[in-house]
Amino acid sequence: MNTVGDYLKSGAIDIAPLLSLVLGKSNTELYVQNDYALDDKQQRQLLNFIQQREQGVPFAYLSGKKGFYHLDFKVTKDTLIPRPETELLIDITLDLLNKNQKYQVLDLGTGSGIIAVTLADINPRWKVSATDFSQAALNIAKINATTNINFTQGNWFDAVADETFDFIVSNPPYIEEDDAYLTDLTYEPQTALVSGEDGLDDIRIIVNNAPKHLNKGGYLLLEHGYNQQQQITKLLNKAFHNIKAFKDYNGNDRAVLAQIK
Repeated sequence: MNTVGDYLKSGAIDIAPLLSLVLGKSNTELYVQNDYALDDKQQRQLLNFIQQREQGVPFAYLSGKKGFYHLDFKVTKDTLIPRPETELLIDITLDLLNKNQKYQVLDLGTGSGIIAVTLADINPRWKVSATDFSQAALNIAKINATTNINFTQGNWFDAVADETFDFIVSNPPYIEEDDAYLTDLTYEPQTALVSGEDGLDDIRIIVNNAPKHLNKGGYLLLEHGYNQQQQITKLLNKAFHNIKAFKDYNGNDRAVLAQIK
C-alpha cells in the first residue's frame, strides 16, 4: 500500500485530511491524483500520524492549526483546541458593542488567543488586552495576533491589577473535576478545562473580582457549561444587573452577559 488511492480505501481515521497534511494537497487533488505514490518519508510520516490519531491525539495538534470564526489559529498542546461554541461569544460581543466607539476590552484566560485576536482583527479601534497564567499559551497567542494586543501573564485579574475595562470576556475552565467527559480530552491542558468539584471555582473568582475592573456601565460575558447557567446567574445578581442568558447553536445553555450595577 503506497498510493493515495490505497490509503483512501484503508478506512484509517481521518485518512483524507492526514494525506492532505502530509502531501500538501487539497481533498480534490487527492481524489484526482489517487494514483500518486508516496515516497518512504511520506509513508513514515503518514503512518505516524495515523497511529497518533488512533491513540486519540486530536487532528488539530497534528496539523498545528484550527479554524475559528474567520481566522486560522496556531495551536499546540499548551493550548485548548478552539470550539465552534465559543464563536457565540464573538457574536454577542459584536452585537453589543458599537463598532465606531473605542472600548477597552479584556479577554481573561486567552489561551491561543481566539477571542482577543478575533475581536481585535474585526475592529482595530478597540483596545484589546488578553491575559493567561500560562506563558507558553501566551506565546502562541502572540503568534496568532493580527494586530496590536496587550498580552500579560498572570492568574485572572492579577495580570491587570490596577486596570479597568468597558467589557470583559472569558471562556474559563468550567468542567467538573470528576466529569466523565474529561476522558475524551486527555491530550488538552487540564488546567484550561477543570475548575473544582462543581466546575465553578474560576468563574466565582472572575465574578467576584470583575466589579473592581469594570468601568461604569461595563459588561462581563462568560462562557459556561450546559448545566451551570442558573448557578452563575445567582452569583452575578449581587453586583450585576441586565443579566442575559444565551444558548449555543446546538441549543445548549452556553453564555451569560451581565452589566455592572
